Amino acid sequence: MYPVHLTGGSTRLREVRTSDLADSLAVVGDDRVTAWLSFDPLDPAQQADRLAAVVERAAHRPRQEYYLAVTALDNDRLVGVARLGLGRFRSAEVGYAIAHDHWGRGHATDAVGALLAFGFADLGLHRVTAAISPDNAASIRVVRKLGFELEGRMRDHVHAGGRWRDSLLYAKVARGEP
Repeated sequence: MYPVHLTGGSTRLREVRTSDLADSLAVVGDDRVTAWLSFDPLDPAQQADRLAAVVERAAHRPRQEYYLAVTALDNDRLVGVARLGLGRFRSAEVGYAIAHDHWGRGHATDAVGALLAFGFADLGLHRVTAAISPDNAASIRVVRKLGFELEGRMRDHVHAGGRWRDSLLYAKVARGEP
């Protein structure tokens, strides 16, 4: 499936483009955002390389990753990213990040909800997980609203900001199917 275009109640998800560099730096270059992610802030050159790699991986068949730009409904500018990394046995890991200036508007919940609907209905996923910092109350609220359940704690799961950090593992499983 390429290109992917998904629409939620307040957001759209589309393929990431290399021209998203400036807008994406408000996400991956901002330490207020990356404090919750599994990497330190990226500079423009690092992010340009990363975007080029994402665009290249989107063309792989079979596709193993859906790394999509999150935009508001009324324009096409990237305000965040949402990712499904496909695993074995009809599983995936979801990740997401929204630019600090767009926090608190429901974009993460809406975008992840649209990505989950796509994953379960179109990709035939059975299980989707999310690894979240125990201190990231906003992200925990997002996955709980979407029906994820806490499965456990992964100790020293992420190394960022010069230190090891635990993650809480949440999962959502498709119901009513073999």
